[in-house]
Amino acid sequence: MRPLRALCATAPAVLALLGALALTGCTTTTETTGATAGRGALALPTTERGKDALIDTAQQVLVDQCLTRHGLPPRHPSDKRHPSGDPDRHPVPADDRALQAALFGRGRPELSVTLATGYTVTAHTDGCLAAAQRELYGDQARWFRTRVVVNNLRAEAQQRMRRDPDYRAATTRWARCATPAHGPRPERPDTAVSARCARQSGLARLRARLEPALLARVRADRRDQLTTYEQLRTRALHRAAALYAERTVPVIREKGSTSS
Repeated sequence: MRPLRALCATAPAVLALLGALALTGCTTTTETTGATAGRGALALPTTERGKDALIDTAQQVLVDQCLTRHGLPPRHPSDKRHPSGDPDRHPVPADDRALQAALFGRGRPELSVTLATGYTVTAHTDGCLAAAQRELYGDQARWFRTRVVVNNLRAEAQQRMRRDPDYRAATTRWARCATPAHGPRPERPDTAVSARCARQSGLARLRARLEPALLARVRADRRDQLTTYEQLRTRALHRAAALYAERTVPVIREKGSTSS
């Protein structure tokens, strides 16, 4: 059998091994055991994609175990990402109220963040998803607030760009260009027309200059949130590795394998 660390070199291996945890029916503990610091420690992924895969899959395992304790079927691993693209929302039938409540919590949301863009995002502190996040990140409320802000940095930069006088003037020129001589401008102009007008109005050139600069400014303004985000994500990464070591390594050793 290949060494344990070699198995953990790629994201697919991490996904497969962590996915096996759901079959053990084990619960997790808050403290890291000696296996994590010793020979059974998981070699952490080196790529951002691999780190995300490890954390996301560990969260899925914890959620599935929680649902099982509630007497509900776990979500299929391939269904863990919501159609909106948010990995923290599991697609469930709208009429399955028991599953909705078990996953996302009941009653009025306890957590709320109003972004600079004006949108408000809410979440519950109960439910299996919240419990999994507390296990991984240590502080679910802090993670929720930080993640919502960090995930919307580009939207905040784009909002600032739309307030820029030069950008607004270029947008007006683009609108005139994309409006047919006879009749109103379509809600979504033809792609070729839109691209041509973006060049002629100077909108494309202005956007290419403004957006990166404004995003850098937003990131500087949100430096504290970015620092907290990375700290919590690192904590979750190590907790996910500990989850693997605590529950998978003993099973492999029972089959006679060794780690290196």
